[in-house]
Amino acid sequence: MKQKRKSNGFTLVELMAVLLIIALLAGLAATNFMGQTDKAKQITTKADLKTLHNAVNMFKLDTGRYPSEDVGLIELIEQPTDVEGWNMEGYLGTTSLPKDAWKSEFMFMLNPESGKPFVIISYGADGKEGGEGYDMDLYSTDTE
Repeated sequence: MKQKRKSNGFTLVELMAVLLIIALLAGLAATNFMGQTDKAKQITTKADLKTLHNAVNMFKLDTGRYPSEDVGLIELIEQPTDVEGWNMEGYLGTTSLPKDAWKSEFMFMLNPESGKPFVIISYGADGKEGGEGYDMDLYSTDTE
C-alpha cells in the first residue's frame, strides 16, 4: 500500500520563483521612480530659472542696469554700492541664492549668443556644459 505524502509548505523552487518575481518588480519600480525624480528636478530647475529671470528684469527696471557679470546674481540679494533704486527687500525674498535641483550654482551671462540681453544657465544633472537628456543645459531664455 502506498502512502500519500502531504505537502505542508513551499518547495525551494517555488520560493526562488517568488523571490525572482519580487526582485524583477522592485527593479521596474526603482527604474520608473528614478526617471520621475530626474524629470521633477528638470521641472523644478526650469521654474527656478524663470523666477531668477524675472528677478533680473525687475532689478534692471529699478536700477537701470543688469547685474554685472563679474558679481553675478548675488546683486539680487545684496545691494551693490554703485546703483540707485535698488529694492531694499531684494529681488528674491531670500537671503541666499537658490541652486539648481542638482545642487549646482546657476551661471549668469550678459549678452549671450542668443542675442538676448542676458541668460541664466543650469548645466543639468552632470554639471557640465552640453549634454543630452537630463544632462542637457537649461536656459532661462527658454522658459519665457
